[in-house]
Amino acid sequence: MRNALSLPAALAVLIAAGPALAVSCKDDISTVERRLNSTGAEQVTGKEPPGGATSSNSPKALDKPPAGAPSDPATKPTKAGVEEARALLAKAKEQDKAGQETACQDTMTKVKEKAGALP
Repeated sequence: MRNALSLPAALAVLIAAGPALAVSCKDDISTVERRLNSTGAEQVTGKEPPGGATSSNSPKALDKPPAGAPSDPATKPTKAGVEEARALLAKAKEQDKAGQETACQDTMTKVKEKAGALP
């Protein structure tokens, strides 16, 4: 009987902790913003981002992009796509500031799609 009562309590704790384990929109914005200000984005757009290109500072980052074409041609980044992603990123920042987490996450999905697979 004791176990039957503890199972619902344990499930309630896990469900309540679920959103806390998810990545916040603010963290997602920060990560994608670094990508849009990277050397790879500079190669695609042909112009240096404001403040200069940044590094991902990731120990897993590659020194140079992998050779060959992307496995999905739709992920090939374009200058227009990167610029549109930057505009959408500004919108996501406003949504995050307004506390619109779901709308912000939806916008961030669009940002990633527009940015493509940057070198």
